[in-house]
Amino acid sequence: MAMSTAHFPFGHFPAGAFPDGHWPKPPVYPVSLDEIKIHLRVIDNTDDMLISQLILAAVSWAELFQRRLFISRAVTMKMEEFPAEIRPCFSPLVSVGAIKYIDTAGAEQTLSSANYRVDTDTEPGRITEAYGCSWPAIRQVTGAVTVEYTAGYGSAADVPDDIKSAIMLLVGHWYENRSTIAESQNIKVPQAAKALLWKRKLVA
Repeated sequence: MAMSTAHFPFGHFPAGAFPDGHWPKPPVYPVSLDEIKIHLRVIDNTDDMLISQLILAAVSWAELFQRRLFISRAVTMKMEEFPAEIRPCFSPLVSVGAIKYIDTAGAEQTLSSANYRVDTDTEPGRITEAYGCSWPAIRQVTGAVTVEYTAGYGSAADVPDDIKSAIMLLVGHWYENRSTIAESQNIKVPQAAKALLWKRKLVA
């Protein structure tokens, strides 16, 4: 099976996409441990911890590759200024919880939702000024603008089947080749898994 080298694509995201330095881990995964074990034909519990870790690795790689969140969850994004339109780093955009900013006096303010429009119909989603409104003046400091939003397909049942299949292929390959992976700094990704993920990949 053809392979490509996997690099976790944090570099493809703008500064501020991960304010705490971490990918936003989901509360649950699109595929369960039991489903993966059936796929792997594993019947005992000896490798449950290992398989769970591989599921986490596969989900994180796939989400970062596609620039999508599979299980819906809240995300915080920071920016240096207000752009013409705000494009949250992850799709599909569900809603915007709050937009906060540091005003020229140095105080944190929350922008009224009446001052902006949220477009969840396009991909990636976008946030623009409402008609007749302008972004407020801000203090020129690091992370002056904070956007709190929710992105994702919903629950595990809502995640597209091709994404679930790609995750299973990733976990299956890494599980079967775990000794090789442990000795290498480059993680190999099956081309079949990458092909399944590519069609929904968002290009910045």
